[in-house]
Amino acid sequence: MPKRKIYLDYAATTPLDPQVLKVMLPFLKTKFGNTMSLHSLGQEAKEVLEDSREAVARLMKAKPEEIIFTSSATESNNLALKGIAFANQTSGRHLIVSSIEHACVLESAKWLEKQGFEITKIKVDRQGLIDPQDIKKAIKKETILVSIIHASNEIGTLEPIEEMGEICHEKGVYFHTDAAQSFGKIPIDVNQTNIDLLTASSHKMYGPKGAACLFVREGTKIEPLLHGGGQEMGLRSSTVNIASIVGFAEACLIAEKVMRKESLRVSNLRDKLIKGILRIKGSHLNGHPIKRLPNVANFWFDFVEGESIVIQLDLLGIAASTGSACSSAKLEPSPVLLAIGLKPEQAHSSLRFSLGRFSSEEEINELLKVLPEVIEKLRKISPFK
Repeated sequence: MPKRKIYLDYAATTPLDPQVLKVMLPFLKTKFGNTMSLHSLGQEAKEVLEDSREAVARLMKAKPEEIIFTSSATESNNLALKGIAFANQTSGRHLIVSSIEHACVLESAKWLEKQGFEITKIKVDRQGLIDPQDIKKAIKKETILVSIIHASNEIGTLEPIEEMGEICHEKGVYFHTDAAQSFGKIPIDVNQTNIDLLTASSHKMYGPKGAACLFVREGTKIEPLLHGGGQEMGLRSSTVNIASIVGFAEACLIAEKVMRKESLRVSNLRDKLIKGILRIKGSHLNGHPIKRLPNVANFWFDFVEGESIVIQLDLLGIAASTGSACSSAKLEPSPVLLAIGLKPEQAHSSLRFSLGRFSSEEEINELLKVLPEVIEKLRKISPFK
């Protein structure tokens, strides 16, 4: 058995930062008040909730009252698409998404189609990039929302959201971006990018699971999915998960301090990893070579199945992924990889490495040492040759 685990699957989830855990503990033990209670424990929780809202808002240059806390990025994306659709259907019933969205956006769009809404799915090029002009051409009088992922969770390609946001504002259409993979890793300014709604997730940036948010620009017409006690400005009724939200806020405060330096460090490790892996015969990089997240690199390998590589690496103590963790149980090839033009057998041969705050050069060196041996071993027994 390997002495220690080398974790290279940060895009699936990140480990909890020790400082985040430290600030959360009191709210799991003694400071357990409900924000709707009038007594001191409840009022203390309410004050902490608003402090947390301010911390999250500051990292995206938003107003605190524009932050709606949710339980996950999936919930935030569902609220964005369905909430905008039902609140604005008298103005139009047409929404635009891309072909490389996370499953929760694509499935929400598919569900809205069943409710009578029209969905246009924008294609991407071989590197996963969307042409903003394709968005402009697709917008029509009935369009009420454009939802485009900021950075692909699978291939890491960064989309030109500032140009898309400008086009949407010129056309009077709401613009939403799923920034679950990018928030806390690279700077985001919702005003500069003309974003009306933005999804962010705590557990993708060293915070706990169970906390996320949807930025909703002031004045945006949106319907809640959950009805009840009216928490979160009436847009997300439910008892507030204070401990996880406090952790999310602390993760944002840490990101504010270390993001730029950490982004440079991790991108250097990513470049070393890409350069090393592309030396392996029959290896290919997926996604844009430059316009990509600092921590994600996705490859496909001739005549080898991605799942087999994952299993072999896991036996050696290295955790990687074949793509989105949310869809790893499905046998179908990744829709994202098919969208960039890969054949099904090439998509099945793909492998994603995602780095993070606790990744080291020694870990990358170890991966580059063992991966060629794993690929060679699997090719010898491959039925695809």
